[in-house]
Amino acid sequence: MMRALGIDYGDARVGLALTDPLGYTAQGLETIHHQGNDKIILKRLEEILQKYEIGTFVIGMPVNMDGTKTERVEVTEKFIHKLRCKFPKIKVETIDERLTTVAAHRTMNLLEIDGKKKKNIVDTISAVYILETYMKKQENKEEK
Repeated sequence: MMRALGIDYGDARVGLALTDPLGYTAQGLETIHHQGNDKIILKRLEEILQKYEIGTFVIGMPVNMDGTKTERVEVTEKFIHKLRCKFPKIKVETIDERLTTVAAHRTMNLLEIDGKKKKNIVDTISAVYILETYMKKQENKEEK
């Protein structure tokens, strides 16, 4: 079965999460530090695709709490276009990522992770939440 890769796309860092081979769970994979250079992200994704059978990219869409688009939505849409051009055989899905970073910070606080480590893993944890949201959405579709 093809896996899904969750992506929390940010200005300086991108968090990644991956489903297990059967698509039941999502695990944090890594955080890519790219400082605004999408080529770094695309190169790393290429390496990940050589290691795992990925069928879907799931990208968090950064909308406002009232559902309106943020400035980041346009930047994210441009990145999605790059993904589709570079990896045309992989499906790209978007998920509303409202509150994923908040949830990630809550999780890290519960686990008592210190401040320096938080910055390095918050995006990966957010990617897990994005991927889990997608998985629940897919599960609900199958039930109907």
